[in-house]
Amino acid sequence: MDNRPVGFFDSGFGGLTALSAFRSILPEEDILFFGDSGRAPYGPKSAEEIRTCASNILHFFLNSGVKAVFAACGTCSLLAGDLIADCGVLSCNVVTPSVEWLAAQEDVLPLGIIATAASIRSGGFEKALRNAGVSRDIISVSCPDFVTLIEAGIPASDPRVIEAVERYLSPIRDAGASTLLLGCTHYGIIEPAIRDFMGNDITILSASDCGAYALAKTLRKHGLTGGTGKESFFTSGDAEEFRRTGSLILGRDLGPVRAVCDWEDIR
Repeated sequence: MDNRPVGFFDSGFGGLTALSAFRSILPEEDILFFGDSGRAPYGPKSAEEIRTCASNILHFFLNSGVKAVFAACGTCSLLAGDLIADCGVLSCNVVTPSVEWLAAQEDVLPLGIIATAASIRSGGFEKALRNAGVSRDIISVSCPDFVTLIEAGIPASDPRVIEAVERYLSPIRDAGASTLLLGCTHYGIIEPAIRDFMGNDITILSASDCGAYALAKTLRKHGLTGGTGKESFFTSGDAEEFRRTGSLILGRDLGPVRAVCDWEDIR
């Protein structure tokens, strides 16, 4: 048994969907969650900027004595994967297990991927899928408005979200895709709007769920499970706003959230 916490991080609220999925598997684990809302969204940032953000947060986790790090962020998983893998403790991300699941599918119909602009621009998803032997057509679409709407606390039922979903996902639906990967963990928060538009005949795969299952499996494999279920939340943005919006997303009160105002605190 290992009672040290697991460090979860994301550009903002999206990683809470992965936390929720992980909690359903290993509810006893202690978690430190860092939402980088003060620097969100990551999508428009350069690879260098994203790597700096990831490096800051990894240092914070290592200084906090975590037993494992979970990159609950597709953009960081793709653009800072080497930093995460070499951080000095056990690590998992949301991209690798998603690719493994898709590679195991026996399907020839098109695959849709939606993610941040930085993720799509990197070509990381497509490269990983091709390397894993996926030969079906891949339709990759960046959805820059999604994170902005979600970080503002706008629900899936809002007309602005519905309009954005229709605008971005029309090419994927029109191509007859049979599977849609939500490659950014934020997108699960508006999955009801995505499901309504895409219909029930398409398989929607959540990177959050894939990553959470992989993390639980890895902790068990290495004998690192254990804890009391304690959660500690940190953000580079407004602490009260993070607590309020995060509580709505999880359906429960997050409790105290600490705002990290000085980046020297986490270097």
